[in-house]
Amino acid sequence: MSATPWVQQIRTRPGVIAVGAPSGDDVLHLRVQMADAWDSTRMQAMPTDSVRALKLNALDAFAPGALFPDDFMIKLRGHEILDESVSLADAGVLDGSIFLVAHRYRRPVR
Repeated sequence: MSATPWVQQIRTRPGVIAVGAPSGDDVLHLRVQMADAWDSTRMQAMPTDSVRALKLNALDAFAPGALFPDDFMIKLRGHEILDESVSLADAGVLDGSIFLVAHRYRRPVR
């Protein structure tokens, strides 16, 4: 995992958000996209970090002060991760994976 995956090279916010304290050769380089904001960010995490920790760090970047993080879902490969307490490794995350964070329910258009 020495080379940075291409998903980290395409348009994202500047900087990298670290989940926990990633270090060593096992660091996962991830991309998280926020559907409603049409925005994306680069993140680094360890395979042992939880999916919920990844989601909460992404929400802090996209929607600071989001009062109800359970109103948002996180998807990997098009499927919602229902048990957010599992580790990234147990969820099947690979280096270069792309996540989508979106509102759980459709919201009315104003």
